[in-house]
Amino acid sequence: MKPNVMLTIASLLSLLLFTFHLTDDVLRQPEGANKWPGAVLIFVVWLCGTLLLSERVLGYIIMLLGGLLAALMIVLHSKGLVVPKSGGFFFVWTLFALSATGWLTAILSARGLWMIVRARRSGQPAS
Repeated sequence: MKPNVMLTIASLLSLLLFTFHLTDDVLRQPEGANKWPGAVLIFVVWLCGTLLLSERVLGYIIMLLGGLLAALMIVLHSKGLVVPKSGGFFFVWTLFALSATGWLTAILSARGLWMIVRARRSGQPAS
């Protein structure tokens, strides 16, 4: 499979898992504690970076930041590197899956950025 196709799939999967995770967060928060319009804006930018700006530097940067945010979500929810037991199976599973797909997204987008930099240095178009 081509790296750019893998990156698009990984980024979309990370985004989907992130929405599941955020939905669970909202349901567990006291009323009004989560400012969801800000999250929706982040998701729209991430989605545009994945679908509209793929194979461009800005798209790779957006996907890299989104992937890192997804990968580090498990750290934000941990206490001393242990996820709280009160989260439930789906919540904890989503954290693990989100972290794995986030790291894959970050790695593939960093690779894409590196390929662009390398191609520009050699004077060839990036493939």
